Amino acid sequence: MELAGKTALVTGASRGIGRATALKLATLGANVAVNYNRSPDAANEVVAQATGSGAEALAVAGDVGTREGAEAAVKAVTDRWGRIDILVNNAGITRDMLLMRLSEEDWDAVLDTNLKGAYLCSKLASRHMLRNRWGRIVNISSVVGITGNAGQANYAAAKAGLLGLTKSLAREFGSKNITANAVAPGYIETDITAGLSEEIRKAVLAQIPAARYGQPEDVAEAIAFLVSDRAAYINGQTLNVDGGMVMS
Repeated sequence: MELAGKTALVTGASRGIGRATALKLATLGANVAVNYNRSPDAANEVVAQATGSGAEALAVAGDVGTREGAEAAVKAVTDRWGRIDILVNNAGITRDMLLMRLSEEDWDAVLDTNLKGAYLCSKLASRHMLRNRWGRIVNISSVVGITGNAGQANYAAAKAGLLGLTKSLAREFGSKNITANAVAPGYIETDITAGLSEEIRKAVLAQIPAARYGQPEDVAEAIAFLVSDRAAYINGQTLNVDGGMVMS
């Protein structure tokens, strides 16, 4: 129970990587706030599973891509537990389209949720971390933020932006016993990737040395390590969880 006494806010935690992360942190003893925007039933299911492992958990509504939503989410956590020790900025959406047909609305929607949401939540949660002189921030980027991808200019820009945000937070907060790191998942089987054609899936698999698709739990394990005291001297880094798909 290495996270006993800690409180974690996981954004976009009703499904996929966020869900797996919330459940993993709960098994390690953390109180877990399960943030969601449009899926209350799914979020409540995560809460039920988390509490079943002996942790305290709370479903927290809020579109973290807006200031009002981020403030509401953080306030709900601090009202319940009085602190936030761990922040996992996972909330993300896609609006894929080639640049020439990509609307400004779809550009803004992806940047607001995927990048602005991390800025807002980090700004709000870090106040509590600074007060307690301990904190862990993990931003969920993507290998697409490293390599780029045709038809995903908005998504790639947001995920690349998270890498710069991570390094800046690491420099600002490092001396206060607060670390900031990024995780860059590769092809992970989630709702976001479920709609891809079999042809694309086969092409992606051919690029993965591990010869399998990733699971949300693979990413959750990496996040659990980064938020623990075992990773106290890891700061400002990006950890690819992709089966070797992207190597630098």
